Amino acid sequence: MMLMLNIHYSHAYEIVIADHLVTNPPLMITPYRDGFGNWCSRLEAPAGRTTISTSAIVRATGVAEPVVPTAVQHPIWELPSDALVYLLASRYCETDLLSDIAWKLFGKTSLGWARVQAVCDFVHHHIKFDYTQARPTRTALEAYNERTGVCRDYAHLAIAFCRSLNIPARYCTGYLGDIGQTPPFGPMDFAGWFEAFLGGQWYVFDARNNKPRIGRVLIARGRDAVDVAISTTFGPNTLAGFTVICNEVPKPI
Repeated sequence: MMLMLNIHYSHAYEIVIADHLVTNPPLMITPYRDGFGNWCSRLEAPAGRTTISTSAIVRATGVAEPVVPTAVQHPIWELPSDALVYLLASRYCETDLLSDIAWKLFGKTSLGWARVQAVCDFVHHHIKFDYTQARPTRTALEAYNERTGVCRDYAHLAIAFCRSLNIPARYCTGYLGDIGQTPPFGPMDFAGWFEAFLGGQWYVFDARNNKPRIGRVLIARGRDAVDVAISTTFGPNTLAGFTVICNEVPKPI
């Protein structure tokens, strides 16, 4: 098994209690970094039931994510080399099939932050969130046509539109609690969102929730969900279940 369950190194300074992986039965876990810099683990699971768990405490700033309307869109020749891969089509983000649609929908919007926000606004209203309609093979084009999905589908469609409009966009997965939100709260799960490169840096955008949030914790980044799968298993297996808990806790003494 290959796992991506540890907090991203860019959030290391926020970690109060580290998120060590624990397995039952106890197994040897070998860590490594992938090509995107994500912290990964590999293990050999024996026949039978294996339980994998982790917990951590992370110090959040308590401040919502920034909104920067003045962030500009760079012409392609000004982009840093490491951002160029996030302009290309990928497994779940078919820019070649969505480019014409993207330009028809957003070609007249203002460049920069306003254009990415226009993409998020459209995707947020175009897709209906429905856990019962989740499908691991759904692509951005299929999400556009079917108009239903979960957070990864919102992110894939927004990413594909941004790339079609020459805005680098990368997929992110992690934890997103309900800090600062109004109840009732939905069931906890891993979250998917994206980052767009504007004004010389990467900014968080979330087409599913479509508003700044507090306490988002990054696990991994990549071209799309293929690169940041929570687990990849080789051989026959059955996911018996999983639980995600992401809550605000009192400041430790």
